[in-house]
Amino acid sequence: MNVHDILRNPDEHLRYAAYLDRLVHVADPDEVALVGRVLTDPDQTMARAAVLRHLDRRAAGRYAGPAYEEWAQAMTEATIDHPFLVRRLREWSLFRAVTLKPPWQPDDLLASSNWLQLKTAAGTNTEAIEVLAEAGRTKRIRNAARTALDHRSGT
Repeated sequence: MNVHDILRNPDEHLRYAAYLDRLVHVADPDEVALVGRVLTDPDQTMARAAVLRHLDRRAAGRYAGPAYEEWAQAMTEATIDHPFLVRRLREWSLFRAVTLKPPWQPDDLLASSNWLQLKTAAGTNTEAIEVLAEAGRTKRIRNAARTALDHRSGT
C-alpha cells in the first residue's frame, strides 16, 4: 500500500498502523520523503504520533553511531514545521552528548522534558544523574536518579 492509498483510508487507526509499517521498512534514501508525506495527513495529531514513534525508534538505534548527526539534521529539516518533533530530535542529540560524554550543559538537561530527564536518570552518566537527583523537574525524576545513584554505590 502506498502513501496515497493510506491517505484515502478514513480510519485514522488503520492509517497510523500503515504509516508505522511503512516507516519501519523505509530505506534510508527514502526516509525524509516518507516522513514528509506522513506529516501531510489531515489528522495532524496522528501523523505526528507516527513520526514521533519512528524518530524515537531510529534515534535509539543510531544515537551512539557516527551516522546519527547527519540523520538528525535531515530529520530536523523534514519536521521543521512541527516544533514538538524538532524538540524531540534536539533532546536525542542532548541524550547523545550526555551518554557519549561530549560537552553538555547541566542547564540544558534541566530545561529538557520529563521524557529526557527520566531517560537520562536511567542512563550511565553519573554526573548527569547527580544533576537530576538534585534538581530534576519532578519528584519522580529526582527519585529515579537517586535510586540509580544508590544502585551504583551498592546501597
